Amino acid sequence: MKASDLFVKCLEQEGVRYIFAVPGEENLDMIESLRSSSIQLIVTRHEQSAGFMAATYGRLTGETGVCLATLGPGATNLMTAVAYAQLGGMPVLFITGQKPVKKSKQGRFQMVHVTGMMKPLTQATRRIVHGDAIPSSVRESFRVSQEERPGAVHLEIPEDVAREKTSARPYEVVYPRRPIAEEKAIRRAVEMIEGARRPLLLIGAAANRKQTTKMLRQFIDKTNIYFFNTQMGKGVVDERHSRFLGTAALSENDYLHDAIEKADLIINVGHDTVEKPPFLMRRGGFSVIHINYFPAHIDDIYFPHAEVVGDIANALWQMKELVRPQQWENSDFERVKQLIDSHLSEKETSGQYPLLPQRIVADIRAAVPDDGIVSLDNGMYKIWFARNYRAYGQNTLLLDNALASMGAGLPSAIAAKLLFPQRRVVAVCGDGGFMMNSQELETAVRLRLDICVVIIRDDAYGMIQWKQESLGMKPFGLSFGNPDFVAYAESYGARGHHVSRAEDFRPLLERCLNAGGVHVIEVPVDYSENKKVFENKEDEDVSFL
Repeated sequence: MKASDLFVKCLEQEGVRYIFAVPGEENLDMIESLRSSSIQLIVTRHEQSAGFMAATYGRLTGETGVCLATLGPGATNLMTAVAYAQLGGMPVLFITGQKPVKKSKQGRFQMVHVTGMMKPLTQATRRIVHGDAIPSSVRESFRVSQEERPGAVHLEIPEDVAREKTSARPYEVVYPRRPIAEEKAIRRAVEMIEGARRPLLLIGAAANRKQTTKMLRQFIDKTNIYFFNTQMGKGVVDERHSRFLGTAALSENDYLHDAIEKADLIINVGHDTVEKPPFLMRRGGFSVIHINYFPAHIDDIYFPHAEVVGDIANALWQMKELVRPQQWENSDFERVKQLIDSHLSEKETSGQYPLLPQRIVADIRAAVPDDGIVSLDNGMYKIWFARNYRAYGQNTLLLDNALASMGAGLPSAIAAKLLFPQRRVVAVCGDGGFMMNSQELETAVRLRLDICVVIIRDDAYGMIQWKQESLGMKPFGLSFGNPDFVAYAESYGARGHHVSRAEDFRPLLERCLNAGGVHVIEVPVDYSENKKVFENKEDEDVSFL
């Protein structure tokens, strides 16, 4: 068969459902092979968006998302999405075309060293130079992308290779079982937990896997240990749980850190160094148990005292079976929880206009069903959502605290809706991040998806502006203008809305979620609360601690 036909059959063998793509002429054989396949080709308006969609597919399913682009500018446009997938631990195969390699006909037109460019940002990259190498290359790419730690892989297929004939056949898909932790490590961790007085459990990004949720909940329910999470660990355990303290949205100097300071043991499940440090270790302070698929990377702020290395779900199950719950000294944690809950509820019903971020977060939480998915772009509001938005289920709040790239909110929402058409999906974007990939409104309309896009408007790169002001600098260089977002949405065939009063936002969002179609809601925001909430906590009375 033709090599491109074989490539597509290998993808079908791997269970691929979608390919997100901006094709070029070097991909035409691949496109022709896809035409008669079971895989749905999703054409996007920018390669970066295609990569974000494929990464979100990998994040939500644990399977490898697939993205296709051409050579040269198509490949370079993928690079932010490649880094997004790699740092975020999302399994993705990025496929790029290339000019013929066996007989050049155009010199070096549009040619850059794509595999060399991809090498520092991927788990593996390879140029396929013969059709017979396709089955092993595809199978290995899927294996590498999905093993812990998941991430990005890349294959380049030149157009002359895609067109040649081959007698090779797809490989059988085999899923290996992950190794489990050593018994001595498990017993050592259990001894440390039983010997602690004030243990806390931290849920990190690597614990955000399907098989981990159930075991974490059982461990917490049996031990009654208080827990908190990182931003990318949100929702792994329902945040309505009575032992949930909060999310480490800031690196330090937040209410949650008062609880961390009182702990004598941190049970750190799924710590990933790509996230900002959820706590700052200090010599002579609390002890730390590292539970992860791989050993800890030691640095000045992370040097665990015990390590449980192996499948996280299995390790938690073993520990749950052995541990004997103690009479933990939880009074400090209970008081911190009361303080956090009281603090987070402030200003939720404020009628101030433009809207305060607390009101925006509270109204979205109230309007979105328990299993609804909120996809965040990156901006100042992300910290507010990380702290204030209670995630009731795994991957119901999609945020990126690894590369933290702007422009991913809308593409990620599109991928989520494709995967879960019966669930409500809301993209929350700042005006800066939205305009980076706003053209994907056309993609959402073309696919006839039901999505609400909330644009939080402050006419500036708000997070950087806050940092600028917090350093005592005068505002400069971070403001911009915006289009008429209502007219802009309608030009794509979507419905546009503008919020003119605080009390109008939630009922408008609920109507849009129930109406179907693509809706864009512009919400002006007042970020004056940033300084009060994020900079002045040390001035407040927490003397009871």
